[in-house]
Amino acid sequence: MKKIRNILENKGHQVYSVSPETSVYDALQVMMEKNISSLLIMESEALKGIFTERDYARKLVLMGKSSKETPIGEIMTADLYTIALNDSIDHCMELMSNHKIRHLPVIDNNRVTGMVSIGDVVKFIIEDQKRTIQQLESYIAS
Repeated sequence: MKKIRNILENKGHQVYSVSPETSVYDALQVMMEKNISSLLIMESEALKGIFTERDYARKLVLMGKSSKETPIGEIMTADLYTIALNDSIDHCMELMSNHKIRHLPVIDNNRVTGMVSIGDVVKFIIEDQKRTIQQLESYIAS
């Protein structure tokens, strides 16, 4: 069974984060520069929450708050789900589906070691299926 570590081996362990005091505007700047749709909110090595484009739309814009004046810690999702390196990809998909989330921080030894998105999972599954099909075709042909 494939594990979350297999996704990160292909994707890498890069994680982007800001502190809870960072303005929403500055966090959005980081997201735009890195072409990502979520950021982890961290104090030193401690994971405090996650901020996504959904958080921006639902917790800032619709509440009439200012992105330049609002600290991200005020609107981040603090009650977040995480996944471990040795968790199965099936478990990851189940978590994402059941809780309607698109990003999961990956935790190993109480440290954030990566981030997995629904896009990463889908891409990995497609590539894995292609490899399996190629192996089966090769087996049948010989």
